Amino acid sequence: MTGDTIAAVSTPRGKGGVALLRVSGPDALRIGGEVFCPKNGRPLAQSPARTAVYGSIYAVEPDGSRVAVDDGLATVFPAPASYTGEDTVEICCHGGILLTETVLSALLAAGARPAGPGEFTRRAFLNGKLGLSAAEALADLLEAQTRDQLLLAHSGMGGATQSRCGELYERLRRILASVYVCIDYPDEDLAEMSRDELIAAMQSCAHDLQELCRSYRTGHAVAEGLRTVICGKPNVGKSALFNRLLGREAAIVTDVEGTTRDVLRGTASLGGVTLLLSDTAGIHETGDTVERIGVERAKSELEQAELTLAVFDASREPDDADRALFALLARQSGEVIALLGKCDLPQTCADAYRARFRHCLPVSARSGEGLPELAGLVERLFLDGRLDIRQDAVLTNARQYAAAVRAQRAMEESLEAFRIGEPIDVCCAGAEEAMAVLGELDGRAVSEELVSEIFSHFCVGK
Repeated sequence: MTGDTIAAVSTPRGKGGVALLRVSGPDALRIGGEVFCPKNGRPLAQSPARTAVYGSIYAVEPDGSRVAVDDGLATVFPAPASYTGEDTVEICCHGGILLTETVLSALLAAGARPAGPGEFTRRAFLNGKLGLSAAEALADLLEAQTRDQLLLAHSGMGGATQSRCGELYERLRRILASVYVCIDYPDEDLAEMSRDELIAAMQSCAHDLQELCRSYRTGHAVAEGLRTVICGKPNVGKSALFNRLLGREAAIVTDVEGTTRDVLRGTASLGGVTLLLSDTAGIHETGDTVERIGVERAKSELEQAELTLAVFDASREPDDADRALFALLARQSGEVIALLGKCDLPQTCADAYRARFRHCLPVSARSGEGLPELAGLVERLFLDGRLDIRQDAVLTNARQYAAAVRAQRAMEESLEAFRIGEPIDVCCAGAEEAMAVLGELDGRAVSEELVSEIFSHFCVGK
């Protein structure tokens, strides 16, 4: 456990019905007792565990005396049965800005120090209350903007990924234990697995690691979101589509060409996929200096796009500007979906666009026609239909994915060593590395620098 005691406000700053202050560490019960006095006359430290008690909240005057500033509730969570694994006290007061700061100041005056970003959760991790992937899922839960992000984060907090990594770790440990018995006692028949059984077990682990790696495509699409660019010529309905996907009037929509000159951004959910939308200026040749800058920014956005929604007017034959855009989109590394906008008009030239794109759909931003089909297509392109994000192990960030890829490649190296007839200890070197990387993935063995980096992105009070 960490040697000092920390305190912070765990609710957002500002006026509210209630505010919650959290104290954690070896002196939490003493410090909490100096600030909170139960109405029942018993010391706070003697209150029933995990039971809210009613009492008075005190602040410290400049002369050192105490004065009651509010009535509220306090709950004691004795170690190790607390969120952090340490003695913890949570105090609820009314949610005034000055009142909340006054109570926090009283806790600090009693001996606590201000908590850093994510320090409560970091202590929970260090004290074995949750794994690293579960801690990252908690951060995702706090940042969630869509329903599917909530469901995926809740699954991660429940330990789906941690359990999967732990199970693979234990399988590798058993495999290596069998190997080391043979190495240490070559004259004894102590091995639990034959060479063929050993290879089969390693192949099974390698296959499951590959499946775990594949889950990141879904995890990234839901948790981190896809960089999605809406592009097209001026006045083809890009901003109307942007507004429709967001569900609000975020962009100005008029009949005047060139209304959008800069990049507008927003986040939307479509088919369970989180879209990090960029509405861009119409791509065309122009002599207007400001508009030309907007076009260059649109092209820059396209270079980074994981999904491009290219909007065209299928009531007209492709012109030079359309053909220039065709060439630009042909170089895209991400997925491209051509949307034939204004589908309430006669789409007499739709075939000219369908011939150029693998994915082509008619849509109407005004009526919403075609958007369910678009949602279904996006879901098929980016989500693995075999995965249930509510309960299956899904990698959700680049750190987890990089570790899983390293582990999978290490297993392949071991299997290759078996195939070419290397000695058994050489064959198992990759499995050893895979086991170590899995430990790093979920925090069994991870550097202090990485832990600090992960928890620095948490809010203070969590």
